[in-house]
Amino acid sequence: QVQLVESGGGLVQAGGSLRLSCATSGRTFVINEVGWFRQAPGKEREFVAALAWAGTMPKYTDSVTGRFTISKDNARNTLYLQMNSLKPEDTAVYYCAADRSYGRYVSGIMDYWGKGTLVTVSS
Repeated sequence: QVQLVESGGGLVQAGGSLRLSCATSGRTFVINEVGWFRQAPGKEREFVAALAWAGTMPKYTDSVTGRFTISKDNARNTLYLQMNSLKPEDTAVYYCAADRSYGRYVSGIMDYWGKGTLVTVSS
């Protein structure tokens, strides 16, 4: 199996920054694509960002383009999401996900999921 553990969530004021981390372990050799998703209170889960585990092909949802940056450190088996210029509407539980295929982030079909980390943006 593949295990994903998110960290870095917390409370931040609008306009602030936060960096989320996702530590991967287990059979990570099966991973081809990784990404971030979020679910706001009372809302459905939505795609945030994704990229290939080997190489770089970042994708972002329109609402975070220019503010969020997805990156990875393969040596540490860790995925990151740098969030800048945060807005109250960014408040959500953020989930790390990994997939054995490519492109399925659009529909939210990913093989492995973390338990999430809460990000709350005030004011």
